Amino acid sequence: ERSRGLGDVYKRQHLILVIVSSLAAFTAGFLLGIFVTRPSGRQFLEIVNDISALGQTFPPVAVLALAVPSLGFGFKPTVIALFLYSILPIIRNTISGLEATPKETIEAALGMGFTRFQTLLNIEIPLALPVILSGLRISVVINIGTATIGAVVGAGGLGTPIISGLVRNNPSFILEGATAAALLAIITDQILSLTEKSLFRVYTKE
Repeated sequence: ERSRGLGDVYKRQHLILVIVSSLAAFTAGFLLGIFVTRPSGRQFLEIVNDISALGQTFPPVAVLALAVPSLGFGFKPTVIALFLYSILPIIRNTISGLEATPKETIEAALGMGFTRFQTLLNIEIPLALPVILSGLRISVVINIGTATIGAVVGAGGLGTPIISGLVRNNPSFILEGATAAALLAIITDQILSLTEKSLFRVYTKE
């Protein structure tokens, strides 16, 4: 019973890490994607792509090692590492989705009296939504797997039994943490997939 209670704590810690970092990555990536596809921000398109790509190629463990001296152990450095590692799919998919909006559709909306903001809100984002949500799914699934490194710096989560199993040479602990993380990733992916389809149906009906 105590073991089950600890398992619930690890799952809750893991979910908090994933939710906070994913929300931060989605907010920043979505807004950046919109900004660099506007005329005023297009000059920054390549820079944003390059920086976000660099963030994903930089190992999360290295980010933790650099962040811990200034932020301390635990939650904050782990969220920063996850944020940097998961923002690329959101930025790329937001840009791809918005750039794929037919120019004639945008011109027709502007010709009907829509402002640039109204065109973005009512035309571009709904048409780009499936691609944007696909990027979010990829980002969240990446975070669920990568969040296990948080245990290295005391952030808890499903990496805790994995680290404990490695230290004690106990494969059952390692399997417990890895299986729980894998199942969480699969279930989350399915939930987001269903949400994506439901939202797309709502937007297409409108």
